[in-house]
Amino acid sequence: MEFHDDFPQYEFRDQHGEAEGKTQRRRLWNVFWIMLGVTIFELCLGYYAATKGVDKTVLKVVFISLTIVKAYYIVYAFMHLGHEVKAMKWIIIGPYTGFILYLVFMCTVTEGTYAKAHRISPPDTKYEAPKEGASEATEAPKEKEAEH
Repeated sequence: MEFHDDFPQYEFRDQHGEAEGKTQRRRLWNVFWIMLGVTIFELCLGYYAATKGVDKTVLKVVFISLTIVKAYYIVYAFMHLGHEVKAMKWIIIGPYTGFILYLVFMCTVTEGTYAKAHRISPPDTKYEAPKEGASEATEAPKEKEAEH
């Protein structure tokens, strides 16, 4: 039993022929392979960095750059921004680019170094654990409240 629907094939639905449909599919597959390659590179780099102890600042810059490359390909191919005029691309991408650069600056330069600059002293070694009687005294009122 064959399935028949009222919708035309993909190639004819968008008013283009089989050759143009093949070209568009080939372009999408190229983007897929590029993004897969970048992802595999990120995984290999993460494994290598964990075993060899690579500088964390360099890793941050590399991973942020590779994430931006993947985001570019997603927006370019799957959101069809690659086919827009240059002014429209900048209207859409400009604010996001500025915001992402601000976030990267904030995470790496200002807020990212806060913990390093304001270290909290280690816990006091003279601290003693509470005695057993003290913990029972705090639990007793809770049990009485649960009964009411």
